[in-house]
Amino acid sequence: MRILGVSGSIRTGSYNTALLEEAKTMLPAKATLIIADISNLPIYNQDLEMRPPEAVRAFKENVRDADALLFATPEHNRSISAALKNAIEWGNRPEDNNSWDGKPAAIISTSTGPRGGVRAQLHLRQICVDLNVYVMNGPEMFLGNAQNAFDSNLRLTDDRYRNTLRSVLEGLVAWQARLQGG
Repeated sequence: MRILGVSGSIRTGSYNTALLEEAKTMLPAKATLIIADISNLPIYNQDLEMRPPEAVRAFKENVRDADALLFATPEHNRSISAALKNAIEWGNRPEDNNSWDGKPAAIISTSTGPRGGVRAQLHLRQICVDLNVYVMNGPEMFLGNAQNAFDSNLRLTDDRYRNTLRSVLEGLVAWQARLQGG
């Protein structure tokens, strides 16, 4: 099973990207995780959607090839980041070419604040309805005060959250199998 990880943070030292990197180390058997690079996507422009740049075409192909999605979203102004919204738009356009269509997904988030991205997850769930992405309801992962859960090498050291992340991954694999009739 091929999982595509999409981090809504494009900054160096991102805790959300670190969560995806950590997820690679604890995948269930027969699952792989590839992390999409959305930092090279140009700002969405409807004038370009019929002939998108190569970076967009490659991104859309990665989304299409995935069996499931794992979003790691920071919270920016009580919503998802501009970078993630931009990637979503490119993946969803043109209207008859929705790369996200029908994909099972899970959402994880972390932040340096106490809520751990809960409002961003709520907003992303609303967006996924329009994309026809099937986000599993649980288990959920909201990691607040991220600076206390990661070491200086951005390794997740808090066993409670490591176990939660492992449960999310196991849940996503089961969710994908269930939606595929397996």
